[in-house]
Amino acid sequence: MAELAIRVMVVTPHPDDAEIGAGGTIASWVGEGREVVYVVCTNGDKGSSDPEMTPERLAQIRQREQREAAKTLGVKEVIFLGYPDGALEDTSSFRGELVRLIREYRPDVVMTTDPYRRYLWHRDHRITGTVTLDAIFPYARDRLSYPEHIAEGLSPHRVKEIYLWGSEEPDTFIDISETLSLKLAALDCHASQVAQHAENLKRWIEGRASKIGQGQGLPLAEAFRRIEIIY
Repeated sequence: MAELAIRVMVVTPHPDDAEIGAGGTIASWVGEGREVVYVVCTNGDKGSSDPEMTPERLAQIRQREQREAAKTLGVKEVIFLGYPDGALEDTSSFRGELVRLIREYRPDVVMTTDPYRRYLWHRDHRITGTVTLDAIFPYARDRLSYPEHIAEGLSPHRVKEIYLWGSEEPDTFIDISETLSLKLAALDCHASQVAQHAENLKRWIEGRASKIGQGQGLPLAEAFRRIEIIY
């Protein structure tokens, strides 16, 4: 009997955050046979300085860009929650959406942004990380939390591992030497965000990956705070 693929859910605040924070690792995992789905929390409709751009048009552009970037990395599916950029709140309804998706897709691993980064950190990143962690534990696990899911045929689910990108205290370093080119190609898909400074961004990404790898015996790496859930 064939072994089931490890299922990964990536919960990202905005289009492009997953590629910046974990694109090389995502590509590596896909290459190993893991199934990856994205949950994109906001529509990125504020990320433009163009005076002619509208939020509605930008949201459409960024959704298209995110689909192309995910395709480049081999991501199986992209789910858009559609919250306005900058408007995420720690609410029961937002948490319930993530709990429902965790129970539906039943990931072994969830990746998201570290909410505990100090000082300057985009509010959407903090909220996404906090609500995702709460959705994983204890809500998705506990049968009597969001009982309406039972009526939908969704049973509780226990995630096994969490990987947080953007952590100030990483403890897990993943070699992206073979997948950096895919990470950069995926970032190129986000033309509305990177086109004007693409070369500088690539140099920064490469330099950051090299710096993270230093001391870890890796030429290029991404860093995470890994949490193994035993309960």
